[in-house]
Amino acid sequence: MSDRVGAALPGYREHDLRRLLPEQPKEAALPGSAREDRTPFSRDRARVLHSAALRRLAGKTQVMGPGEGDVPRTRLTHSLEVAQIGRGIAEALGADPDLVDTAGLAHDIGHPPFGHNGERALDDLSEHLGGFEGNAQTLRILVRLEPKLVADDGSGRGLNLTRACLDAATKYPWPKQPGNPKFGVYADDLEVFRWIRRGAPERRRCLEAQIMDWSDDVAYSVHDVEDGVHSQRISLRALTRPDERAEIVRMAAKHFWRDGRSAGDALALLEDVAEGLVELPAVAGVLDYDGSLRSQVALKRLTSELVGRFASAAVSGTVAEHGAGVLTRYAADLVVPERVVAEVAVLKAVAVRYVMSDPERLRMQERQRALLTELVEALADRAPESLDPAMAAAWKRAADDTARLRVVVDQVASLTDAQAVQWHRSHTRSGTKPV
Repeated sequence: MSDRVGAALPGYREHDLRRLLPEQPKEAALPGSAREDRTPFSRDRARVLHSAALRRLAGKTQVMGPGEGDVPRTRLTHSLEVAQIGRGIAEALGADPDLVDTAGLAHDIGHPPFGHNGERALDDLSEHLGGFEGNAQTLRILVRLEPKLVADDGSGRGLNLTRACLDAATKYPWPKQPGNPKFGVYADDLEVFRWIRRGAPERRRCLEAQIMDWSDDVAYSVHDVEDGVHSQRISLRALTRPDERAEIVRMAAKHFWRDGRSAGDALALLEDVAEGLVELPAVAGVLDYDGSLRSQVALKRLTSELVGRFASAAVSGTVAEHGAGVLTRYAADLVVPERVVAEVAVLKAVAVRYVMSDPERLRMQERQRALLTELVEALADRAPESLDPAMAAAWKRAADDTARLRVVVDQVASLTDAQAVQWHRSHTRSGTKPV
């Protein structure tokens, strides 16, 4: 088997296509079979697509949990949507679509049970280990935990993806730093991180990672609002009410706006954008959503229109800045018009206000954090017998108590929401508490 290079991958060098470890050729092909002829990035995509870590996302919370509502989005469906949006943007800009597709598929595989709420619980437990961050956990899965290659000592070497693919999946290309809760690598994964980033500008994300990140924002802002409207937790008519609109704008400015404007200027822009959104025909068509067939069709139109609006804006903004042609790696940065960034921020704030800030949801999240805390403590007390075989072996190889606790956190982070509840029931005396 061979990887296709050269003309098939314009804009990418041999440096970008390199894998950290050599691999043996496949041996199971029938005699006389045609030689497999895929690009390195299409092979990367297949590895992530077939990974257990990706499949587990079907059971992990996006905004609403897998068991809530009428088939809400999970982390898996969200990741598929991010990959599809990113693929379209990549094709328009000349970046490799398989590479960006793979980054979209992989970007959330480090998320633990119960979404960002679970991330918060594991970060508190891991403070003296260097913290827990879903993006750093994604890298850890790709280069260490997901089974594809194994070292002589029995430790995992992950999926052995290309350098460009690992770089594209890295949303925050830096280790943990004081005052910044976001980071992309744990201390014990720094060696491979330095290999990934060899030759890259410090702290700068490659274009493919920027496309993935914007696609994530688009999917989050549009699809989570769609789920909220469909479940009737969200009514976009709130944007027509001055008091509610002001609160949404305040939340957008506080949580999702980072352009350096003065507070007053940011609020004025977001207010103007919020008023403008309800004037879009696709938004106006769902202001009185009632679950009827016509309303459902209008809601799907809203989703399609907004995704197209936000994706095409990123393409046109980038081409206007850098010109048309093959744009890859560090040859360009993604340019999204300011007003479109503000529209996405407002929609994110809508989801936060009417879904994630619901009092009952906040009480449920508190119970979920307590469950994960108790589970980590129980598994650590009984390790390695409490761990699955691969994690038990990693626990035995660990050099000290800190490294052993990191293994326990890896174990818990890998679980789906339902598995976390089941493991808690099996390993703790308080396992009958509902979440």
